[in-house]
Amino acid sequence: MSVDERVPLSRPAAPEAPARLFGLGVFAAALTVLLVRFLVPRPIGMSDNGDGFRVLCGAGIPWKGKPEQFARLEYTAPAGECDATYLLSQSWFARIARSLGGLLGLESTLSLIVLGVVMSVLAAAAVALIVVGLPYSRRVRVLATAGLLLVVADSAFFGYFASVLGEGAAFLGLLLALGGLLVAARPGWWRYAGLVVLVFGGVIAVNAKVQTLMILPLLALAVVLVRPAGIRGLKRWLPVVFVIGALAGGTAYAQQTVEPAKLPDGSLAARPGDDSREINMFNTIFLTIVDGRHDTRGDLAALGLPASFAQYAGNGWWHPKPATMDPEYPKYREQISRRNVVEYFAAHPLRTIGILHRAAGDLLTARPPYLGSFDQSAGFGPEAQEYRVPVASTLTNLLAPLGFFALLPLWALIAWRGWKTRRDAVGVALGFLLAVAAGQFALAALGDGLENVKHQAIALYCTLLAVVLAPVTFAAQDEPTSRVSKVP
Repeated sequence: MSVDERVPLSRPAAPEAPARLFGLGVFAAALTVLLVRFLVPRPIGMSDNGDGFRVLCGAGIPWKGKPEQFARLEYTAPAGECDATYLLSQSWFARIARSLGGLLGLESTLSLIVLGVVMSVLAAAAVALIVVGLPYSRRVRVLATAGLLLVVADSAFFGYFASVLGEGAAFLGLLLALGGLLVAARPGWWRYAGLVVLVFGGVIAVNAKVQTLMILPLLALAVVLVRPAGIRGLKRWLPVVFVIGALAGGTAYAQQTVEPAKLPDGSLAARPGDDSREINMFNTIFLTIVDGRHDTRGDLAALGLPASFAQYAGNGWWHPKPATMDPEYPKYREQISRRNVVEYFAAHPLRTIGILHRAAGDLLTARPPYLGSFDQSAGFGPEAQEYRVPVASTLTNLLAPLGFFALLPLWALIAWRGWKTRRDAVGVALGFLLAVAAGQFALAALGDGLENVKHQAIALYCTLLAVVLAPVTFAAQDEPTSRVSKVP
């Protein structure tokens, strides 16, 4: 019996030297665009929503988190100690920026301008790797470069690079992992270079936030599926095992570098984010489910909570009058749990679909209105935002009222092109981006309830990267394929 399989020819899409020169050219052009976008006419960043103390603490700067109406361009380290509660990989880049600032005489200061330049350099390198890894003509790669830069530089995302928020590291890590994944499908030394970049970017992306830990198994699966043509046996699997081990081991080591946070009962958290689990579930219950606009008493009964809690509908954890102030709250505290919330969603599918539909609108909205782009000296008002590169976020914002009716067709296009090219690295990359987007969407929509536009930024980012790459798959590949038969 014969078994047919598609086997790409082993020759690269272009000779190695021209491919390297093309990649360097893309890097130089992308870096120029990103630096101009960042610094001209004045530097921009992203204001702190109150969570920035974790990144700052990880960079050795004790800070008390509070929402700020203006972006800061520098943070000076005060005396004292701090507790980051869990790791965010943006802290690594903040430490690098602080070290580089020390060379400039800024010994105790974190300059977000230095941080933004560092992130721009790495983002430009990641874009260059992605387009070098695409097995298409140079013209198609140039178009892909333009599309990728429109996403990376978009006003909804770019400000996170020069900020103390975790999303910037997630965006950068995903870009690097994507570039490494595509380059790892090329033969020769390209494969090993791509795998190294993939590990580097993967560890950054996975550890960017607690919610991005779910990227680890998805990236491991993508590594298993991508390989150059003709590679089998030990040459096929040893690097894969090493990469997956490095991703898992690097993540485990990174998470252990932070002291476990204390839970409200005085015990130590066993997993990252355990200290905020009750807060997240509380907000999911009282902001997403018991929101005051649906069957409040019925929802409370389904959750095992007393009818008297109806007075707290729509009141989150930080509301002046939350349910935590009720004398009855300690009796029902065990109901504020992930299991209880999951059981509610499973038993109320129509309500769950409605919540997801609303969250899809939040995802497409792209930008929360309270994260300002400018420091106070720029002369703009509080929470003022820049719109230097508004293309992608403007289009999605126009679609936001449609919710699922706009998001699902985008995901369907990505899934279709990913399935059609599933034997190629680009198809695997599309599947990876779609899986991350859907996972991040579900986690934010059903597992938090607060700041859902901001918490959907990673899902939107992955969706838009995939929207750029999906049309590319209609082009003819420079590496033609042949069908061969093997007779056992």
